[in-house]
Amino acid sequence: MVVMSSEEFAPPKYAQIVQAIRQKIQNGTYPPGSLLPSETQLVREFSVSRPTVVRALQVLQLRGVIEREHGKGSFVKAAPPVSPEDNTRPGRAVLDRVEADENATLVDAGPVAVPAFVAKLLDVPEGTSVVRRRVLFRDAERPVDLVTLWGTAGMGLDASELLTTGVRQHLHAMKGLQLQHVSERLSARHPSTEEAKLLELRKTAPVLGVLASVFNGGGNPVLVVDLVLPGDLHELEDAYSL
Repeated sequence: MVVMSSEEFAPPKYAQIVQAIRQKIQNGTYPPGSLLPSETQLVREFSVSRPTVVRALQVLQLRGVIEREHGKGSFVKAAPPVSPEDNTRPGRAVLDRVEADENATLVDAGPVAVPAFVAKLLDVPEGTSVVRRRVLFRDAERPVDLVTLWGTAGMGLDASELLTTGVRQHLHAMKGLQLQHVSERLSARHPSTEEAKLLELRKTAPVLGVLASVFNGGGNPVLVVDLVLPGDLHELEDAYSL
């Protein structure tokens, strides 16, 4: 019989940081509205790499626990009650994520013929030329998610460098777009061959897929977000008033 050590069952380092910060928020060490220690301070405190700390902060933002402001830091969000408008959903988190602030790799960015499932969401004919942008995010140990953005030309999604602002701010600067609401669908599935290769997963591994349509103020779809999350690294949490 093989005896495994407790370390083999320990959660990833970024998940341990998430748990530790949440405990400090709950016990009042970090009260609502307070500024969390800087990334450099957290790297020293937990003896991990910066990408691991950034990943932990991104998870906390995804769960609606903190707000991250570029150039200012991470702030603890106000305590409940929580309204639907305050929830940070996966699609919304992608729109506010800054590629250049994380351990990200631009997989590709440029014009492609839109596939049928995206054409339907963007309300354009199948085969229309659109811009696809794919970015792979990692922590210190492995890839943690793959983000694909689909939009029309002129949005700047074909930029060859990592974006230094969130997608929402980038689109406003490029085209004056005001993104108003998101409709997203969550599915549990196996990765495609290419997704498995990029995320370093077995083809039979479970992933969470988040497919989101982003609409402007006129109610027209202007962007599609396709987010792929390895199932063994992620859980999605929500809170809402009754």
